[in-house]
Amino acid sequence: MTNPVDTVAAAVTAAGATTFEARKVSSGYSWPECPRWHEGAFWFSDMYTGTLKTLDADGNATVVVDATGRAAHTDVPITLGGFGWLPDGRLIVVSMHEKLLLVHNGGAPDDLSVYADLSPFTLAAANDMVVDADGRAYVTQLGFDLFKGEEPVTSPLIVVEPDGTVGTPEKVGPLLCGNGIAISADGTKVYVAEVMAFKITVIDRAPDGTLSNPREFATCPFMPDGIGLDTDGGVWAAMPGGGYVARFTESGITDAVALPLEQGIASACLLGGPDRGTLYMTVGFEVFDFEKSAREAQGAIWVAEVAHRGGDTRP
Repeated sequence: MTNPVDTVAAAVTAAGATTFEARKVSSGYSWPECPRWHEGAFWFSDMYTGTLKTLDADGNATVVVDATGRAAHTDVPITLGGFGWLPDGRLIVVSMHEKLLLVHNGGAPDDLSVYADLSPFTLAAANDMVVDADGRAYVTQLGFDLFKGEEPVTSPLIVVEPDGTVGTPEKVGPLLCGNGIAISADGTKVYVAEVMAFKITVIDRAPDGTLSNPREFATCPFMPDGIGLDTDGGVWAAMPGGGYVARFTESGITDAVALPLEQGIASACLLGGPDRGTLYMTVGFEVFDFEKSAREAQGAIWVAEVAHRGGDTRP
């Protein structure tokens, strides 16, 4: 069987992609995920510690949201996935295995309450999320229990309307392990990484948030995970186990950042920084054993200065 790193490296070389160097800026995390840039700060989920954190300029982390206290009231792991901000400034975050969307009410880190129940539409675990300018949340889901080795199945995208109504988009069919999700700067397109289909799907978005016309945007040489957009129409995707984070357009790979697997597995990426020209990458070592991942805390944040900007793309 072909080594995924060799496969991705060959695709990068064949495309003549521009390459950029990465450097580590912070470490000591479980499985970091869901990078965000918000109001001048870098945010991420330290997933297996049940927290959201921010980094200062020196790479020091601060816990901003702490959901660990919820473990006393449930028998599922408390793992925070995608998150974003409502128009009134409140933060909402996916509690993956609880199948809930929680809202942080702006007080202490543990000041959380239920914002929406995703369970009627969630097959296994809820996953990533992007929030539009109106406060509408688009939530992806794995569709199967990845952590128990179940076979992949398709599952729908979940939409939480600004009034809290939960449903699925009528004109978008099921996805094959929907993961990273993002909205273009003009709000007319939603992009989703379909992990097990090895592709990035683009969906038209109307001014009222309605989604339609899903179609393939790009094929990937390996499984795409977390994604981020740039203002030039590119989709940056981490490919866990593939040793690269790459930029895709409809023409293929244009840019790439190598992250050798001995340095960790890149799970997600996002353009941030004052001019949103720094590619932030979340990198971990252990995704399946939650306790080991939190205990060993080998996860890290890496960055690369690239030639594109994130602008007003979301998240």
